[in-house]
Amino acid sequence: MNGRHNEMTRSFSATCQISSFLAFLAVSMLLLVSDAVAGKGDAPANARAKSYGGGWECDRGYRENDGACLAVKVPANAFATNVSYGRGWECRRGFRESRGVCEAIQVPKNAYLDSYGDGWTCERGYREAAGACAEIKVPKNGYLSERSFGNGWECSRGFRAEGGLCMEVRVPENAYFVDESYGTGWKCQRGFAPSGENCVPIIVPENAHLDHTGNDWECNRAFRKQGDRCDLPQ
Repeated sequence: MNGRHNEMTRSFSATCQISSFLAFLAVSMLLLVSDAVAGKGDAPANARAKSYGGGWECDRGYRENDGACLAVKVPANAFATNVSYGRGWECRRGFRESRGVCEAIQVPKNAYLDSYGDGWTCERGYREAAGACAEIKVPKNGYLSERSFGNGWECSRGFRAEGGLCMEVRVPENAYFVDESYGTGWKCQRGFAPSGENCVPIIVPENAHLDHTGNDWECNRAFRKQGDRCDLPQ
């Protein structure tokens, strides 16, 4: 009886030892895989030790995948970026990504590559239209505008745009030009008021003064306007 009990005890102990060993192997494998994925442990092919901290990192042109460093497939006219996000490559200046390849940018006449090198901009005096650069027609007495909107030109001082032309603004005597696209294009000087296409002197009645615009009058304090004069209220 004691012999059988001892045999069972030894068998149970052996089973426990085997189970513990298998569990140890499983944990060790998980740790090895985890270290590999995290860039730790022995460096795989096409990898190097990190310049700071521990672990390893893939060489330029390679990217980590399940503990290995796989080559990034860089298409023609592109370069490897050596970053862990994105495609892993970028097109060279003058080329643009399209369906996984780098196609040459077709720069139209009177245009040049933009500062990023992945598009184009029309030269001064031209504007993009239907994939080309059309010349901006500047009328007489006008000049090229720096604005990206509008017709691409502005009128010189003393002129205003009307029907695609720059028409001279007729400024009457005792008036001055104002650079506005609406109204008459001029204003009367201080002490004068508009009357048709002229500026006439303002007759300031007694007990009154020119208002803040300088183109009309108002009564002094304590006086009230009555027609063309200023009277004390009754």
